[in-house]
Amino acid sequence: MSVNKYLSWHGNEWRQLWDAPAGLPHALLLAGPAGVGKSHFAAALVQRILCEAPRQAADCACGECTSCRLFAAGNHPDFRHVIPEAEALEAEGEGAADAADKKKASSQILIGQIRALESFVYIGGHLSNRRVILLEPAEAMNPSAENSLLKILEEPPAGVCFVLVSDRWRRLLPTIRSRCRTLMFGRPGAAEARQWLAAQGGEKALPLLAMTGGAPIRALDEFEKGRMKAFEDVASSLFDNGGDFLALAGRWESHLKKDGGFKMEDIVAMVQKGLFDLAFLAMTGRLRFFEGRERQAEAIAARADAGNILGYYGELLRARALASHPLNPRLFLDDIAARYLRAIAPARP
Repeated sequence: MSVNKYLSWHGNEWRQLWDAPAGLPHALLLAGPAGVGKSHFAAALVQRILCEAPRQAADCACGECTSCRLFAAGNHPDFRHVIPEAEALEAEGEGAADAADKKKASSQILIGQIRALESFVYIGGHLSNRRVILLEPAEAMNPSAENSLLKILEEPPAGVCFVLVSDRWRRLLPTIRSRCRTLMFGRPGAAEARQWLAAQGGEKALPLLAMTGGAPIRALDEFEKGRMKAFEDVASSLFDNGGDFLALAGRWESHLKKDGGFKMEDIVAMVQKGLFDLAFLAMTGRLRFFEGRERQAEAIAARADAGNILGYYGELLRARALASHPLNPRLFLDDIAARYLRAIAPARP
């Protein structure tokens, strides 16, 4: 987290934050879709808050003072980065014996992590009176952790700033959201996203840009994780002419079992995008997420019932909450696949 400059497409958000007459709030919620650079923005923001000599012209951290060097080294005494427990354990170098604990806690920020902030929050800073806590993803807090954080946010000490980063901010307690100033982030334009990928040496990740909803950072991340073929295979499966739901579910399941493979939520999101594209194609004549598959998609859209497609899209929105912890992953996939094939089946005369 040594980056001291926001991404080019976040210039408006940066100016909106620093030009506010009331100054920085004590709690800030950075909300928006995944992979558009909220974490990058948060890192630049934290470093700017703690910097001893910010560059006024660029309005960013200097990158050279003692505070900036400590931040870049990952050991700034006035900064705390709160992440899900399993990630924290891994960062601390815990042994393989704790693998089961890591798996269990991998999606949660626990109450103990929030309570551990109290001594940091209520004692003065080391280099200055400014202290910053970054929580990401904020929606990973379990209910007890959220309530513990809420108590601190209700009476925040002077000089303390909370920065919450969230892809799913609506899952946060309304009382937490009400105590934060929310800064919404969108996706960059297609040309700017492609230009950024090219500048990062990620030209090969360009085919993933549409499938990740125009989020360049996520596209590059998925490519670097070796998921290009997995995305291509799941995308192809959505527009194949086969009607065997068991084979379709098995195809998806193969990508769940691989190391570094998809999560169940990823599969559900891809199915949703396939349904969206079929409806979008019927209305606009083009695809949003699965560019290059127009011929196969047109064949399905021409014979399917648009009402069935839109109906199942709505059902999946509700079912997505179950995707994180399905009781039986294979049965869950079988059901998703069977319903998907029924939704795209030829309309009855």
